[in-house]
Amino acid sequence: MASASLMPTGEASTVPPRWIPSAPTLEHYRELFTRLDLARAFANSLGIAIVTTVVSVTLNALAGYAFARFRFPGRDRIFAVLLLALVIPGQLGMLPLFLMLRGLGLVNTYLGVVVPGLASIFGIFLVRQYALGIPQSLLDAARVDGAGELRVFWSVVVPLCRPVLVTLALFTFMGTWNDFLWPLVVLSDSRLQTLPVALANLLGEHVQDTELMMAGAVLTVLPVIGVFLALQRSYIEGIASGSVKQ
Repeated sequence: MASASLMPTGEASTVPPRWIPSAPTLEHYRELFTRLDLARAFANSLGIAIVTTVVSVTLNALAGYAFARFRFPGRDRIFAVLLLALVIPGQLGMLPLFLMLRGLGLVNTYLGVVVPGLASIFGIFLVRQYALGIPQSLLDAARVDGAGELRVFWSVVVPLCRPVLVTLALFTFMGTWNDFLWPLVVLSDSRLQTLPVALANLLGEHVQDTELMMAGAVLTVLPVIGVFLALQRSYIEGIASGSVKQ
């Protein structure tokens, strides 16, 4: 992908394929910034991904902890219904979700993109399963010391669940950053478009500049790689802790 983005126009489509550019050029990157408002699209994607990740991880952590450690009427049945909802394809819910957002006046707004992604059944399930492994004695000891439930959650549960929360944050950021369909449906204003949607505008019905698309793909992947490298230590700790438990 990176090699193709540096090739002169047409070279990436030659047969047999070439792996090394014959004359490396940055012309496609310059063209991207000329043809698109790339900085604005990048900022839109980054803002949406960060807000969605922070709020989603917080809400899913609270919900997962509640399902794991609190007893309330219908808890297990509600959780079973949530798990059953995982088998429903997300595309089936797009039309009613769009109509609901239109009724709330959130279509063609950043909130319209962010709000549907704030609650994740997978995230709740992931945190719940991890929180079940927290010793009850630790929670009881914090309560005996006078800590309220929010203090117990923040000072005891969150540090112990850090590996799974980091993993969830990584998945959420990647999913939101790469999401194409939902922002395409909700956002019609070109100034609000995310990076994947803006790059899709480069595709024509009869003309396709492969090298230009590869340059856009490289710019799209770089933030995801950066986030992964920043969080990789905690992410690997989460995998290692899971393997030790087994």
